[in-house]
Order: sequence, then structure tokens, then C-alpha cells
Amino acid sequence: MLTSQRLAVLPIDSYDLDPELSVVDRHEYRGEYDALTFGAWSAHVLANGSGADSDDAFRPHDGRLTLTELGKQLPGIMSLVTGHFPQDRLQWVRIFSLRDGLMAPHVDFLEFTQPGTRLQIPLRTTAESFHSENDVVYHIRRGEVWKIHTTVPHSARSSAGTARLSLCLDFADAEEPIAIRDDVPATEPIRVVDRPEPTEAELEELVDSGRTFAPATMRSDFRRFAALHFERRAHAATAFDWYEEAARRSGDAGMVAKARAFRTYCIGKRTFGETFDW
Repeated sequence: MLTSQRLAVLPIDSYDLDPELSVVDRHEYRGEYDALTFGAWSAHVLANGSGADSDDAFRPHDGRLTLTELGKQLPGIMSLVTGHFPQDRLQWVRIFSLRDGLMAPHVDFLEFTQPGTRLQIPLRTTAESFHSENDVVYHIRRGEVWKIHTTVPHSARSSAGTARLSLCLDFADAEEPIAIRDDVPATEPIRVVDRPEPTEAELEELVDSGRTFAPATMRSDFRRFAALHFERRAHAATAFDWYEEAARRSGDAGMVAKARAFRTYCIGKRTFGETFDW
């Protein structure tokens, strides 16, 4: 059962966003979340607690929301934010870019004692762009406002050559509802993707690929394991089970330990600022 929720649909066609999305396409990314991402994924900060473009490691804060230099270049996108969402609890405004890539299944807010509320609104997307949550894969349409269930294993993938750009809004407090203004009626049903069960042969081929694992390629090897649950009916966290079993077939205890450690980092426990050493 899908626990992420579609909260609203914004009248996004009333905003001329294409020129500003091109600015985001050209904006550089420091690579803060590279351990969790494969292909072309990046995060771009429009507003945070400091106003610094380089301040891109998410964390809760008690300060005032301040535009970054990038945010100042995107008045249309920021007017979408201020026109439809309350500002009192809003702590971060970012845009996530994903092109021909995916995220490892992960749990957000592991570093913090209290989770917040995370909304995502695609500003540009394609039919090849998906989110996942536990064992469900679903598509978020352009302009749909979704409250993402971030404290269970979840992921995102886009196989398109054009970058999917999703506005991400982080609010303090996971329990208090977000009052969204001036939305429009949803006219299309939520799109949940039906996937077939994986065959024994497919799983055996995937797991047996561990025989060719090498320390230098373990990171890139994981992409296949993370991708399969978007195509076959399986829980997102199962990617780590498959990956660890594959590492066992390598016969290298160090690679088995690395596979276990990556699972912990993604969905078990990590500290603020912790990086994963592949």
C-alpha cells in the first residue's frame, strides 16, 4: 500500500518556468549525495538557513529561510513556492535533477531525532520517471504535490535523456498538515506501476554477477541491483539482500562487509555529515 500522498495539483501551466529550468540545467552541483546516486543526479539549493549556495547538506534549522544566489535567479519558481505554500515552517527549497539515473533505496532523516515533512512537485518530467516506496512504484505528474513517506526505504529513477526536475520543499514537523493554497482539481488517477514478479533465472543471473565483483567496481555494480525493483515486483530494500548475496559469491569477506555497510548507511543508521567510503 502506498503511504506517500498526493496532496494537491498546482496550476503550473500559469507559470513560465522553462527559461528558469534551463538555468537549473546549467547550475553546478558539489556532489554532496554522490554515495546514494547513480547516473546524472544533482541537488540545487534555492533557499536554506544561510543563503549560501555551497550550503547544500540538508539539516533542520531554526533560522529564517534565505534565498541563495541560485534562488535569486529563479523568481518564477520562488513565486510558485510563496504563492501556494506557507512560509513559517519552510526550511529548505531545492530542485532535484535526475537524468538517466537513479537513487539507491534509502531512508531520509536518519541523522536527525525528528523527521520533517518533505513535499515534491515535478516541474519537468517524463513518463519514464518513477518514485518507489517499499514495494510500490509510482509516477508523479508535472505539478502534482506529493508528501513523500521518507522514513521507509524509497527511491527514484528516470531513464529519460532529459533531466527530470522536481521541486523539493522541506518543512519542520512531520505531523502538522501543510495548508496549500489555490490548487486545482486532480483530473487523473494516481499512477501506480504494475510490475511482474522476477523469475528465478533473472535473480540467479543478477546474484551470480557477484563472482566478477571487484573493490573498484562495487559502487557501479550496485546500480543493477537498485534498478531491478523498478522493473520487477520486489521491495526496495531487497536490492541490499541481493547485493550482499552477490558479494558472498565473490568469495571476498571485505566485499561482503562493504555490502552490509552500504545497507546500513542507506536504510539503517548514519550520522550527519557521514560519507560512505567505497
